[in-house]
Amino acid sequence: MSQWSIEAIIAIAQRAGAAIMQVYVQDFSVESKADDSPLTAADMAAHRIICDELAALTPNVPILSEESKATDWSERRTWARYWLVDPLDGTREFVKKNGEFTVNIALIEGGQPVLGVVYAPALDYLVFGERDVGAFAREGAHDAELFTQRPAPRPLRVAASRSHLDTRTAAALEKMGPTQRVGMGSSLKFCRIAQGQIDVYPRFGPTSEWDTAAAQCVLEAAGGAVLTLDGQPLRYNTKESLLNPDFIALGDVDLDFRSWLGE
Repeated sequence: MSQWSIEAIIAIAQRAGAAIMQVYVQDFSVESKADDSPLTAADMAAHRIICDELAALTPNVPILSEESKATDWSERRTWARYWLVDPLDGTREFVKKNGEFTVNIALIEGGQPVLGVVYAPALDYLVFGERDVGAFAREGAHDAELFTQRPAPRPLRVAASRSHLDTRTAAALEKMGPTQRVGMGSSLKFCRIAQGQIDVYPRFGPTSEWDTAAAQCVLEAAGGAVLTLDGQPLRYNTKESLLNPDFIALGDVDLDFRSWLGE
């Protein structure tokens, strides 16, 4: 792929995670961004580390980070290859101090995530994947290859809030039949599907492209899929808006998810 290996990206994610943890163990203030989402010193520390180190490693590859100044669509639409970064995915989980937040780094080529690293520093949890190579979880010095569970078991294990469901998710769950709901924050939901621990993650509502790309790469490399509701793979940098459409993440791509949708 390049002169550098995925190990270089893993190391960057881990250094960003270490900076996040320096803030996490202290009392910290929380600001609100223009969209009312939370922002902490940890987000910005991770952002600076990732962007500085990616720029040094791949100086000719653009970087789009959640905390970057927005790049105009007229420029961004010309990018055939770029880094897509969420320095701290799950800031609300970070503020709650429940550990379910991640560093997400993805390489996008032709609108598809081809490399993804997801690191949850509070959990010491690292997964990574490359298209046509595979997906792996690092456990100490050992990398365990990840495979989704196929066929999916019954009842389906679904990433969904245990306490509050939007109406569309509730309707989809009802059509799935008996399910086991699993509550989980940030991009960890995709990663647990990649590990065969969850089967389905339906998402009806706004997410941004940097929220999903790295973990989508891991899930696809493990044999799963992230599909828009018309059955097409979720793609990136195809429009001016950086918001994703509604989607469903599956471990078993043969599940009849269309029967769960609609009226």
